[in-house]
Amino acid sequence: MIEIPSKLEGQTFKLYTLEQQLKPLGYVIGGNWDYDHGSFDYKMADDGGYQFLRIPFVAVDGQLDSNGATVELGRPYLLSHQYQRGLDDHAHVGNMNASVNQFSEPEDPDATFPEKYISVGKTLVRELEARLIE
Repeated sequence: MIEIPSKLEGQTFKLYTLEQQLKPLGYVIGGNWDYDHGSFDYKMADDGGYQFLRIPFVAVDGQLDSNGATVELGRPYLLSHQYQRGLDDHAHVGNMNASVNQFSEPEDPDATFPEKYISVGKTLVRELEARLIE
Protein backbone atom coordinates (compact mmCIF):
# COMPACT_ATOMS: atom_id res chain seq x y z
CA MET A 1 0.00 0.00 0.00
CA ILE A 2 1.30 3.43 -0.97
CA GLU A 3 -0.35 6.48 0.57
CA ILE A 4 -0.70 9.67 -1.49
CA PRO A 5 -1.08 12.83 0.63
CA SER A 6 -3.86 14.92 -0.90
CA LYS A 7 -6.04 18.00 -0.56
CA LEU A 8 -8.97 15.57 -0.67
CA GLU A 9 -8.29 14.46 2.91
CA GLY A 10 -10.86 15.85 5.31
CA GLN A 11 -13.15 17.21 2.57
CA THR A 12 -16.85 16.43 3.03
CA PHE A 13 -19.39 15.72 0.30
CA LYS A 14 -22.81 14.24 -0.13
CA LEU A 15 -22.21 10.62 -1.09
CA TYR A 16 -24.69 10.90 -3.95
CA THR A 17 -22.79 13.89 -5.39
CA LEU A 18 -19.50 11.97 -5.27
CA GLU A 19 -21.07 9.00 -6.99
CA GLN A 20 -22.43 11.24 -9.76
CA GLN A 21 -18.98 12.76 -10.34
CA LEU A 22 -16.76 9.70 -9.92
CA LYS A 23 -18.65 6.83 -11.54
CA PRO A 24 -18.47 8.33 -15.06
CA LEU A 25 -14.67 8.48 -14.59
CA GLY A 26 -14.49 4.73 -13.88
CA TYR A 27 -14.61 4.71 -10.07
CA VAL A 28 -16.79 2.18 -8.26
CA ILE A 29 -17.75 1.84 -4.63
CA GLY A 30 -15.50 -0.92 -3.35
CA GLY A 31 -17.00 -4.11 -1.98
CA ASN A 32 -15.52 -3.44 1.46
CA TRP A 33 -18.11 -0.82 2.45
CA ASP A 34 -20.15 -0.87 5.63
CA TYR A 35 -22.81 1.49 7.01
CA ASP A 36 -20.20 3.92 8.34
CA HIS A 37 -17.28 3.64 5.90
CA GLY A 38 -16.30 2.65 2.38
CA SER A 39 -14.14 3.62 -0.56
CA PHE A 40 -14.16 4.54 -4.20
CA ASP A 41 -11.86 2.28 -6.21
CA TYR A 42 -10.34 2.92 -9.61
CA LYS A 43 -8.80 -0.10 -11.35
CA MET A 44 -5.59 1.21 -12.89
CA ALA A 45 -4.15 -1.98 -14.36
CA ASP A 46 -4.14 -5.75 -14.40
CA ASP A 47 -0.39 -6.36 -14.20
CA GLY A 48 0.36 -9.60 -12.34
CA GLY A 49 -2.71 -8.82 -10.23
CA TYR A 50 -4.99 -5.81 -9.96
CA GLN A 51 -3.68 -2.32 -9.22
CA PHE A 52 -6.14 0.14 -7.68
CA LEU A 53 -6.33 3.73 -6.54
CA ARG A 54 -8.54 3.73 -3.45
CA ILE A 55 -10.23 6.83 -2.01
CA PRO A 56 -11.50 5.90 1.48
CA PHE A 57 -14.38 7.70 3.18
CA VAL A 58 -16.32 7.65 6.45
CA ALA A 59 -19.90 8.68 7.09
CA VAL A 60 -20.13 11.91 9.09
CA ASP A 61 -23.89 12.48 8.74
CA GLY A 62 -26.23 9.55 8.17
CA GLN A 63 -25.47 6.00 7.14
CA LEU A 64 -24.16 5.08 3.71
CA ASP A 65 -27.36 3.28 2.76
CA SER A 66 -29.58 6.26 3.59
CA ASN A 67 -30.55 9.20 1.39
CA GLY A 68 -28.49 12.33 1.92
CA ALA A 69 -25.51 10.71 3.67
CA THR A 70 -22.48 12.98 4.00
CA VAL A 71 -18.99 11.48 3.91
CA GLU A 72 -15.50 12.69 4.71
CA LEU A 73 -12.67 11.58 2.44
CA GLY A 74 -9.51 10.02 3.81
CA ARG A 75 -6.00 9.76 2.41
CA PRO A 76 -5.93 8.12 -1.04
CA TYR A 77 -3.67 5.12 -1.51
CA LEU A 78 -2.50 2.65 -4.12
CA LEU A 79 -2.86 -1.06 -3.58
CA SER A 80 -2.28 -4.21 -5.51
CA HIS A 81 -4.05 -7.56 -5.20
CA GLN A 82 -2.21 -10.56 -6.61
CA TYR A 83 -4.44 -13.54 -7.35
CA GLN A 84 -3.35 -17.14 -7.60
CA ARG A 85 -3.63 -18.75 -10.99
CA GLY A 86 -5.96 -21.69 -11.51
CA LEU A 87 -8.71 -23.02 -9.31
CA ASP A 88 -9.56 -21.98 -5.78
CA ASP A 89 -7.81 -24.28 -3.30
CA HIS A 90 -10.81 -24.00 -0.96
CA ALA A 91 -13.48 -25.06 -3.47
CA HIS A 92 -14.73 -28.53 -2.51
CA VAL A 93 -17.52 -30.62 -3.94
CA GLY A 94 -20.57 -29.99 -1.83
CA ASN A 95 -19.31 -26.62 -0.70
CA MET A 96 -22.26 -24.28 -1.34
CA ASN A 97 -20.00 -21.22 -1.42
CA ALA A 98 -17.77 -22.82 -4.07
CA SER A 99 -20.76 -23.33 -6.34
CA VAL A 100 -21.56 -19.62 -6.12
CA ASN A 101 -18.07 -18.10 -5.94
CA GLN A 102 -15.72 -19.70 -8.45
CA PHE A 103 -12.96 -17.09 -8.21
CA SER A 104 -9.59 -17.76 -6.61
CA GLU A 105 -8.67 -16.54 -3.16
CA PRO A 106 -6.13 -13.67 -3.16
CA GLU A 107 -2.59 -15.00 -3.09
CA ASP A 108 -1.40 -11.67 -1.69
CA PRO A 109 -4.08 -9.02 -0.96
CA ASP A 110 -1.37 -6.40 -0.29
CA ALA A 111 1.13 -7.21 -3.04
CA THR A 112 4.02 -4.97 -4.04
CA PHE A 113 2.77 -2.11 -6.17
CA PRO A 114 4.51 -1.85 -9.58
CA GLU A 115 6.70 1.26 -9.68
CA LYS A 116 5.54 2.23 -13.17
CA TYR A 117 1.98 2.92 -11.92
CA ILE A 118 2.85 5.15 -8.94
CA SER A 119 3.06 8.31 -11.04
CA VAL A 120 -0.21 7.37 -12.75
CA GLY A 121 -1.86 7.10 -9.33
CA LYS A 122 -0.52 10.49 -8.26
CA THR A 123 -1.82 12.04 -11.48
CA LEU A 124 -5.27 10.53 -10.89
CA VAL A 125 -5.35 12.03 -7.38
CA ARG A 126 -4.39 15.49 -8.71
CA GLU A 127 -7.15 15.23 -11.34
CA LEU A 128 -9.68 14.38 -8.61
CA GLU A 129 -8.52 17.35 -6.53
CA ALA A 130 -9.04 19.66 -9.50
CA ARG A 131 -12.46 18.19 -10.23
CA LEU A 132 -13.79 18.10 -6.67
CA ILE A 133 -12.24 21.00 -4.72
CA GLU A 134 -10.44 23.49 -6.93
